[in-house]
Amino acid sequence: MALNLPTFFTRLGSSVVFVIIMLTGLLWNEWSFLGLILLIQVLCLHEYFKLLGHIDKETAQPLWQQLIIQATGFLLVMLFAVRSDNGAAKLIWSFAILMPILPALIMLTAALSKDTSFIASLRSFGGLFYITIPMICLMEMRLQDMILPLALILMIWCNDTMAYLVGSFIGKNPLSPVSPKKTWEGTIGGVILTIAGACAYGYFSHSYRFMDWIALALCATIAGSFGDLFESKLKRMADVKDSGAIMPGHGGALDRFDSLLFA
Repeated sequence: MALNLPTFFTRLGSSVVFVIIMLTGLLWNEWSFLGLILLIQVLCLHEYFKLLGHIDKETAQPLWQQLIIQATGFLLVMLFAVRSDNGAAKLIWSFAILMPILPALIMLTAALSKDTSFIASLRSFGGLFYITIPMICLMEMRLQDMILPLALILMIWCNDTMAYLVGSFIGKNPLSPVSPKKTWEGTIGGVILTIAGACAYGYFSHSYRFMDWIALALCATIAGSFGDLFESKLKRMADVKDSGAIMPGHGGALDRFDSLLFA
């Protein structure tokens, strides 16, 4: 198949911009990391609402209700990002504030919206569990040690690349009808090679135990693969190819971070 130069350079340009933004947010400081995950959260929630609207047009979320959920997610991440000296006290304080807020918002959005049922509101608030809680976990990892989220993301990229290469050479058995291009051979190859890389790094690294790196690699490969399949299922239900078009040639934010959300 002939190389399509315009498409190639479009994808290459998007990839370069994506890598620059990711590395700047990851490596600069804690505030740049907070800004990065807030940006990821806003974009992913926006695309999540669009997918829900395609899946069931009768219960599509109105804009004002989406903004309430976006604001709730923003509040959640900010509360967990502002660390106190006593981590346990901070955690208890955050949940104490949020526990009455979330049910109240669910009831409010369900009661005030004429075209959205209570079940639809609950389903949309699932975006907080699908997207916001993983962002909180990622922020918590960054506050513990910068190497943790960076290593997790690198392992996910490694798994995706190795799974693609192995699947291209020896892949024969489709992994799932949801994503027919993925194969069992490629998936297993990606897992094995990513864990092997983590073992090699863990052997020479003294920052964490050897088994810690293996555990992180398992999260990146196995949980990440489930995240990819879950988002593929959403897109298939919505009958769309990509979750969005924010990255020309690559799709949307959910397409880029589906594995990370689960991992």
